Amino acid sequence: MLKSTRTRGHSLKLHQGRFRLELKVIAVDEQLAVIYEDKVYFDVDLPEFKTQGGVYIHSDRLTVTSPVLMWVKALDMILEKMKSSGFDFSQVRALSGAGQQHGSVYWKKGSIQKLKNASSKLVLHQALKDCFSISNSPIWMDSSTAVQCSALEKAVGGAQHLATVTGSRAYERFTGNQIAKIYSQNPEAYMQTERISLVSSFAASLFLGDYAPIDYSDGSGMNLLNIWDKVWSASCLDACAPGLKEKLGCPVPSHSVLGPISPYYSQRYGFSPDCKIVAFTGDNPASLAGMRLQEGDIAISLGTSDTLFLWIQEPTPALEGHILCNPVDSRMYMALLCFKNGSLMREKIRDSCASGSWDEFSEALSSTVAGNNGNLGFYFDVMEITPEAVGIHRFNRDNQKVSDFPKEVEIRALVEGQFMAKRIHAEKLGYKVMPRTRILATGGASHNKKILQVLSDVFNAPVYTIDTANSACLGGAYRAIHGLVAEMDVSFADVVKLAPAPRLAATPTAGAEEVYRPLLKRYAELEQKVICNPTSPSPAK
Repeated sequence: MLKSTRTRGHSLKLHQGRFRLELKVIAVDEQLAVIYEDKVYFDVDLPEFKTQGGVYIHSDRLTVTSPVLMWVKALDMILEKMKSSGFDFSQVRALSGAGQQHGSVYWKKGSIQKLKNASSKLVLHQALKDCFSISNSPIWMDSSTAVQCSALEKAVGGAQHLATVTGSRAYERFTGNQIAKIYSQNPEAYMQTERISLVSSFAASLFLGDYAPIDYSDGSGMNLLNIWDKVWSASCLDACAPGLKEKLGCPVPSHSVLGPISPYYSQRYGFSPDCKIVAFTGDNPASLAGMRLQEGDIAISLGTSDTLFLWIQEPTPALEGHILCNPVDSRMYMALLCFKNGSLMREKIRDSCASGSWDEFSEALSSTVAGNNGNLGFYFDVMEITPEAVGIHRFNRDNQKVSDFPKEVEIRALVEGQFMAKRIHAEKLGYKVMPRTRILATGGASHNKKILQVLSDVFNAPVYTIDTANSACLGGAYRAIHGLVAEMDVSFADVVKLAPAPRLAATPTAGAEEVYRPLLKRYAELEQKVICNPTSPSPAK
């Protein structure tokens, strides 16, 4: 794959998860084996910033930000830890990474010179302490821009038109709406800003010693990029703030080599001057790379919320879900779908119908037939995102609403319903099950073989399980290696072929497609009856 026997891909990830917020680093060798990993916890290791979960939740409970210098200081800290451990930076040939999606960083006028000329005698957070016109960056948890979302959709001709152009209708956490809020509420700071970075391109900028461009894939999560032409949408830019195109710079393919590492890192840490910086991307696109999805594949994370990652060739953007440019093949796309009622709903039915036992739950699935004799159910303990609905709704084989099911029927109706909804909404976004389709399952429920069997039957595709503990960070390392060879038409799949293969967990039962094809049609029709209000605003993810 690569000539050097000591080649390493190095990945950095600024991660903000539900319960812990951290900066993580991974290095892999030419065999894709992880040879180093470490992390810095924002709250624990950087207590001087007084964050909770790495963020500040403001008094309105809607505005959520993170201090930019905390991220820079975390980078200083993790590199010093690597240096103290004896890590040989001189062997790193390429570096890439991932940042939480949607968050934005605002560079003050004149900061480019401080970034380019940072003294290796100083830690970076000291060299850059006066570089940001907004000291606390808005992040993905923010939901304070409802006014800006409505204005953007109105300005471009409606929610569906915005989705058609940018891949998503207006969402409060999306960057364009955050920029519009800053321009509206703090115009002086906006006018003092010479470059706006995403968290991913901000992190890349620190290593490049220059303003790094936004990549196509992470740029797709801003409500600003035309995902078809891969350029900023003029109408979206104009609706958000003046002069925005210049402040964003030109977007680039996600595999782009941006240039060599800044001399700062060679002088302070011993990186080779030939180490290349490959465009950073968002954490969700990086996870697609880390999970090594291929055309036609689906990754399903069966967690508190269930999330689908889809590899799509011909997307059809809708009012639900998100279409993003594919991070490993610029001709393709990826889609994200989030379902709030995931494992908590499964656990609630387990407790009420299976005595709190997963074994009893699995036995109930085994004792009932595929298709559940036509009984269908919708199970939404909290307001669902996809679709917008709440409550439990049961229908018998004649589409009559009923108040209850026998316990074993309830269990199968829940599991089949959850997976039919996923297939229906994936196909609405342009996804097609193909003969080579693989379903890659992760999360707690991926350990239950009976649940995975239903998943396999509903999608009529084999299900594999994978370990995704470091998927976004690994995706950065894999993408770093791919960036070195992408211009030679080497595919990402060729680069990652040495990575551990997923484990086969279930294959479709004979005749499953014939059972579920009519049920999927019925389920989609009944879903319209339980939707609260098809035109209501999108809830925040």
